[in-house]
Amino acid sequence: MKILKQVLGVDVSQKELEVSLGKLNEDLSIEIYSHRVFSNKETGFKALNKWLLKNTDTDISVRIVMEATGVYHQKFAHFMVENGFDTSIVLPNKISNYMRTLDIKTVTDKTCSEAIAKFGLERKLENWKKPDQTYQQLQQLTRERDQIVEERTVAKNRLHAEGSEAFPNPGSIQRISELIAFFNRQEKEIKKEIKVILSNNPTVKEEVNRICTIPGMGELTAVVILAETNGFELIRSKKQLTSYAGMDIKEKQSGTSVKAKPKLSKKGNRHLRKALHLPSLSSVKYNPMHKELYARLVGRHGIKMKALVAVQRKMLELSYILWKNKEEYRADYEKEERAAIITSSPGN
Repeated sequence: MKILKQVLGVDVSQKELEVSLGKLNEDLSIEIYSHRVFSNKETGFKALNKWLLKNTDTDISVRIVMEATGVYHQKFAHFMVENGFDTSIVLPNKISNYMRTLDIKTVTDKTCSEAIAKFGLERKLENWKKPDQTYQQLQQLTRERDQIVEERTVAKNRLHAEGSEAFPNPGSIQRISELIAFFNRQEKEIKKEIKVILSNNPTVKEEVNRICTIPGMGELTAVVILAETNGFELIRSKKQLTSYAGMDIKEKQSGTSVKAKPKLSKKGNRHLRKALHLPSLSSVKYNPMHKELYARLVGRHGIKMKALVAVQRKMLELSYILWKNKEEYRADYEKEERAAIITSSPGN
């Protein structure tokens, strides 16, 4: 039977690539016909490449489909593109939503790779492009800074605890103080590197400045947003972005007997969520629209953190809208957007 399409579904982990090979036949039937596990390193990539050539129709291109899993998929994606394969990287929420439609009773790495292969066979996917080196460098630097800030906080807590002892050890206090000073110097160096990268890339600098027009949004937060989304490369809508960040609402409801409280999924990029925490506190103070949103939500359910997350979600969505429309934030921007949505809704 004639083959219309071939797809390799890849479930990526830190050390392994669990792969399933599938094809779409002329009668539109889908067949998953081979499964293997390869190491997530260059020797594994080369072995996978040879295995593909032996197990596929070389007259028909093979599309490689995988999830965006932190950093573990990046080397493999680069390798496959460099070797001439059409490669697609899909947001994890798309795959998880698709898997709910399948009759999968036990979720394993193998069933995930099979589901990814089926997803690729059923959908028309875009080719992944190598990320802009600028965003990659910014992501590395902002994540390094985040780690340094965490370690400095631990050191400061140790210093406080040591200083509160009945008989503090002067040597311990000196060493911890030196460690904190070291972290301060490292953070300063990283911030300098970020500024140099931005000054050498006017387009990215302009995008950062545009996002910074949102009240409460600082340069570092704007850089994190662009770095963690690779300049919104895989994002096509606000809903997709909030889901990627893990800021979407998860509900569990079954008939009349099971109804759990809606809650934040947190199945997404934690770096985005973390970066928006402090800016949202500032936005609640200085942005009238967000101040009103925060007060309204706290008045409704009394949970301050839940209201703050709603503000974070709004700030993230605004970043995407300003980037997409190449506009700067205005005081009446959100009012105009809300009015446009009401006007375009059915019945108006």
